[in-house]
Amino acid sequence: MPKSATNLRPPAELRFADELTALKANDDLPKPPGWQLSPRAVRQFILGSDGKALPFKKGKKTLETVISQKYFGDNALIDRCIVTLAGNRGLLLIGEPGTAKSMLSELLTAAISGSSTNTIQGTAGTTEDQIKHSWNYALLIAEGPSPKALVPSPLYSALKDGKLVRFEEITRCPPEIQDALVSVLSDKVMTIPELGDEGTVLAQKGFNLIATANTRDRGVNEMSSALKRRFNFETVKPITDKVLEQQLVMAQTQELLTEAAVDTTIPPDVVELLVTTFQDLRQGKTSSGTMIESPSTVMSTAEAVAVGVSAGLDATYLGDGEVTSEHLVRNLVGTVLKDNPEDAAKLRHYFEVVVKGRSQTDGLWKDYYKARKWLR
Repeated sequence: MPKSATNLRPPAELRFADELTALKANDDLPKPPGWQLSPRAVRQFILGSDGKALPFKKGKKTLETVISQKYFGDNALIDRCIVTLAGNRGLLLIGEPGTAKSMLSELLTAAISGSSTNTIQGTAGTTEDQIKHSWNYALLIAEGPSPKALVPSPLYSALKDGKLVRFEEITRCPPEIQDALVSVLSDKVMTIPELGDEGTVLAQKGFNLIATANTRDRGVNEMSSALKRRFNFETVKPITDKVLEQQLVMAQTQELLTEAAVDTTIPPDVVELLVTTFQDLRQGKTSSGTMIESPSTVMSTAEAVAVGVSAGLDATYLGDGEVTSEHLVRNLVGTVLKDNPEDAAKLRHYFEVVVKGRSQTDGLWKDYYKARKWLR
């Protein structure tokens, strides 16, 4: 897949191509069969090299690159995920929406298999054909069942090539569709009866599956006990460390604004204001112990980044280029107020109780409180 300046969001293996090349060049540790990096190198790809630059060759040049930290949270979770994928059980990442489950799935597949685009997107309309295989019906009618007429699915390709496959939002699929995975994960084989002897696809070493599921969707289509036994469950939790979340929101917001060709920097105190608001509303109480009602919408780190990016674009295209607390309020509304009218009252209550109180002693919070007019 060629990298293009017009790509809105290149996959991880392209965005971090130099880092992966450097890790390969310096990786002399044992690798599980079918893996392109050792487990330690996969861990370093996700958690970073602590500022240490790794040398690698690009053409005739010798370059260096620092491995950036891409996941901020529970490091032990990363270790357990890597160990699970090195074994025979699938990995299921569960958690609230916006807790970086999909990002972690993408990073793991990019580091282990070299490609993160081998993905099944789970929806209410996902069919078993989309999970296993389908047919080129023109060829099927003209020539009958044959490997040439087969249209491989991501799961089929992963089995055949010994790669990881991602299954996003698995609980959005009906249970009978989910259970198409049971035999594949148990026996590591896919059988296509129409092809006779040619229709048995045995999993090559390196094959495994990473699925994601939102805890808010677990009641949509509960997984069967048989399928649950084929997975190790890992819960990806929201970031509770305020300083860590500020660093992450700042870094990702600036990265996305740069990709959008916007030369705007969000001041650190505005990012702190944004993260404090999200943590207060997410936890249902402030750091001083004041109890507030949490909105029904998800106040995740990913949503905070979205508000930061929108505020930056707002300031650039509709303002003077300086991001202020007013830009946060203007764009906070679209995050909090989605499908529950009661959330508007909860947000206004937060401003009248918490923000108003803080505005008595802090100028930034005073401007934030003045901007509450945009909540109407």
